Amino acid sequence: MSESQATASSAWKGGWYRFARWLPSPNFGTRPAQAQIDLIVLHSISLPPGVYGGEQVQQLFTNLLDWNQHPYFEHIRGLNVSAHFYIQRGGEVWQFVSCGDRAWHAGISHYRGRDNCNDDSIGIELEGLEGNSFEPAQYEALLALLPALCQRYPIADIAGHEHIAPGRKSDPGPGFDWEFLRQTIGLQDQCFPVGVIRTP
Repeated sequence: MSESQATASSAWKGGWYRFARWLPSPNFGTRPAQAQIDLIVLHSISLPPGVYGGEQVQQLFTNLLDWNQHPYFEHIRGLNVSAHFYIQRGGEVWQFVSCGDRAWHAGISHYRGRDNCNDDSIGIELEGLEGNSFEPAQYEALLALLPALCQRYPIADIAGHEHIAPGRKSDPGPGFDWEFLRQTIGLQDQCFPVGVIRTP
């Protein structure tokens, strides 16, 4: 085993990232037998929208959200969703679903000629509001998590929710710095959605 393989292996316990806080969600399923886990989907979320630092996202992903706590929650009452990871504004990383399992983050989706992106993707939620910027600590956490995922799974593409469900979703939005991600993560331009990478 090479040094890089040993480092990648030490970052995981099965499909669970050792450097995340684990909070298992009941909202997951089995991936199709032939699914290749080769897509990462980035999202943004805050509950209520634009309010940061609470535990409402964690409560949503574990079906513990009090729907009466805020008027906005009436619009999402009964929603059963999850993501594999959630990165808060301060850089704290949470994991809700094993990467080997199918989280419920993408919804109706299509990308790279395939439907149902939940089948072959890993969903990462960033605490934020679509269109707004994200914190340096979030990028730092993301830049630790993404290489660990790429070493463990055959990741070929990284996209936003807006790219796999255009017209229906618009997150993480224009406030997310795709160019910075490209420059620092070391993946080829073709791994990113068309149009998000600046050309010279």
